[in-house]
Amino acid sequence: MSSIHTEQFMPAKLAQALANSLFPELDSQLRAGRHIGIDSLDNHAFLMDFQDELSDFYARYNVELIRAPEGFFYLRPRSTTLIPRSVLSEMDMLVGKILCYLYLSPERLANQGIFTAQELFDELRTLADETKLLRLVNQRSTGSDLDLQKLQEKMRTSLNRLRRLGMISFLVNDLQRFSITESVFRFGADVRSGDSPLDAQLRMIRDGEAVALDNESISLNDDEESDDEQLPFGEDDVEEENK
Repeated sequence: MSSIHTEQFMPAKLAQALANSLFPELDSQLRAGRHIGIDSLDNHAFLMDFQDELSDFYARYNVELIRAPEGFFYLRPRSTTLIPRSVLSEMDMLVGKILCYLYLSPERLANQGIFTAQELFDELRTLADETKLLRLVNQRSTGSDLDLQKLQEKMRTSLNRLRRLGMISFLVNDLQRFSITESVFRFGADVRSGDSPLDAQLRMIRDGEAVALDNESISLNDDEESDDEQLPFGEDDVEEENK
């Protein structure tokens, strides 16, 4: 039997982390792009306890374990990452920006943090250029009821993707109402001097500004089929979606 012990290669605390029953599922979630916030009590506490050790572990895959100022964790891939990077569509990113706007808005407190899919759709049409929105579903859109229905379906698809990334959670037994997590600050605007975060977010939505997201991509293992053209959340700013 070999006399070589694992302690010579792996620090004891890292071995403890990898042996924890929470790790396999949490590791899969992080690699799939999920953000782990304080609402995930056990997983978040685990990451707080083993942050340094797991940072070294993920560095071997050329990704960084990031703890955002708002407290949530996620993996940030480097250009040489060994973990596949995926992409979000233009609609995904726009919905993310509006979710961040709603998170900052007074309505979140008034609604006890709960929003409906219809409220999100109404904000989407109000805050963004509806003509451009409709072109995402039909380049020759006339604003018909059918086009609006397709737009709402496209928004719903994006909402489900962002749910898998840990940015919203639906209420139990109610897929029309959801709460927004602090992870939506990945879509937050840079606040300029004299601006409030809410004003900065609104300006970014209306001006169609790109979200740099720390110059990295969001990983997303999407099992659902989609006709969306995918855009990289990578080293460059978001570009226009062409169909």
